[in-house]
Amino acid sequence: MPRSLAPLVAALVTSLATAAALLASPADAVHHSSASAATSGAGAARSYDNPFATHAWGVYKGKMEPAWVAWNNATGTAKKRLAYIANQSRDHWFGHWNPNDKIADQVRDYIANSQKGDQDALVQMAIFRVVPWEHEACKRLPTKAERASYRQWIDRFAGAVGNTPTAIVLQPDGPFALCAPHGSRVPSKLVAYAARVLSAQPNTSVYIEAGASDWPMFGPKGGVTAAVRILVRGGIQYARGFALNGTHYASIPDEVARATAIIKALNAKGFTGRKAVINTSNNGHPFKFGKYTGPDPTNPVVCDSVTTPAKVTCETLGVPPTPDVAAARWNLPGTTARLAEKYVDAYLWFGRPWLHHEGSQPFRVKRAIKLVRTTPYR
Repeated sequence: MPRSLAPLVAALVTSLATAAALLASPADAVHHSSASAATSGAGAARSYDNPFATHAWGVYKGKMEPAWVAWNNATGTAKKRLAYIANQSRDHWFGHWNPNDKIADQVRDYIANSQKGDQDALVQMAIFRVVPWEHEACKRLPTKAERASYRQWIDRFAGAVGNTPTAIVLQPDGPFALCAPHGSRVPSKLVAYAARVLSAQPNTSVYIEAGASDWPMFGPKGGVTAAVRILVRGGIQYARGFALNGTHYASIPDEVARATAIIKALNAKGFTGRKAVINTSNNGHPFKFGKYTGPDPTNPVVCDSVTTPAKVTCETLGVPPTPDVAAARWNLPGTTARLAEKYVDAYLWFGRPWLHHEGSQPFRVKRAIKLVRTTPYR
């Protein structure tokens, strides 16, 4: 999450180069093998069912997932608490720390562990592979070698996925695509390449990350426009939809409203039928990013109790991963529930509040236990 927003804001008003071949018109969209080209229409989403509702969800339990490792090594009350996280279907993040020459084997191992013999089980992953990204992406573009490495890595990742039912969140913190120097579209072209290659796999659903309803660079009126720009440049023509709230703490009603507005804007551009997934791993006590009362909203304190006062900004686990987005037990406003049922495929845990600062390693056992203890949804 940005500490300095100036490069991002500047990028939004920078005029950009002509569109690249990867960002072709909606009529050039590649459709899922189960879709009917005769009925889909230009820019239409693939005509297949919500993958989260049509498959059992696999759960990875192995050494690549620090939540499982921590649970496996724990005892007593700590083990009971950590089980709540370790046993959830979560998105494991793959990125530049997974070497090109090992990524295919690592993905195959992850899939095998997650499915445990059930080849119809849905495997969830997140890809965070563009280099540079985050703040560095505002200062320089990927080199020629970095771009070639990225494409090779994506090709190998997709080859390892093959026919596996997968749902992939692509490039968390998506708004950083808009802060590239001189308004360059190079980072977006890389994301679009991944969206195209991954979506070409017969059972893969791609959701491109587009920030959150309270992303500071967007502002109250520019958020939907900026999100649509991220998605169109980043290959929404190939994807099933988009992801929101990966590194923020905004409420489900706010994110559902943002998803609805983005989908309607995409519809107006000819990209019809898209769906959203919303991260709920860290919005059990929601707050807007810019309203955090502590020193660092990228590393908020964990709530002290289930009933923490609304005026106190803190982090805890939100609604557990589910395709049942309008369930009464989530206590959503009626309008939110209706819109979620129409536009949202699932609430997912692709954020990682149990990790160290800004969601990076290592796993913090005490923090994870406190997150479980204070969530109102357990």
